[in-house]
Amino acid sequence: MPDFWHHYGRARAESDRTVPGTFHWVWAQDSGPGVEVLGDLTGLVVANLGAGAARHAAHLVAHHAPARVDAIDASPAQHAMACDLYGHLAPRLHTVHADATAHLDAHPDEYDVLYSVFGSLDFTDPRRLLPAAARALRPGGLLVASTLGQYLGGAPAEPDVRHADVPARIPDGTPATMRRWVLQETVWTKLLDEAGFTKISVDRLPPAEPSERAADTLLVRAYRQP
Repeated sequence: MPDFWHHYGRARAESDRTVPGTFHWVWAQDSGPGVEVLGDLTGLVVANLGAGAARHAAHLVAHHAPARVDAIDASPAQHAMACDLYGHLAPRLHTVHADATAHLDAHPDEYDVLYSVFGSLDFTDPRRLLPAAARALRPGGLLVASTLGQYLGGAPAEPDVRHADVPARIPDGTPATMRRWVLQETVWTKLLDEAGFTKISVDRLPPAEPSERAADTLLVRAYRQP
């Protein structure tokens, strides 16, 4: 399968190798709630689903004392970038090259917290990912994710579980498409309930500054049933 994420973040990685000092959920990464949404992570086992270059995961390891953060990504290029940028944070930061659903299926009852910042929740069929996430969490464990509240450009989110084909590039630069799920709040709530989650909330966070590429963020929170 081609690596649609080969080019993503490469220019930044060449100029910025720092551990981020902040953690944002919103699309523009410039405002809104931060890491406090995850609660006290001290001593907990955490996984970042669709971690990319693992910048968010690195922030948690450097500033919030979890026992371990698994930064999971299916892209060979993103995994290699994460290893290069933040390998020095091992073993508390553990970079994992794997499909998120497959990894979660293989690790039942392992995690206290799972989170996704426009990551796997956006690019994996939620009918597969969410049940796997529920199984991988310990009873009472927390799932938090940020996802698009509408399509970039303004088209409304989908009223049922339907993906869109969005532009991408394979490593040689050839244009391609990949699947993205942009769903309404009520759809996420139903999917989470069916997957075995409880205490479900979905908050809509508007962008701080309007622009053609701005979008609302849906901040999704749910707990595995005790």
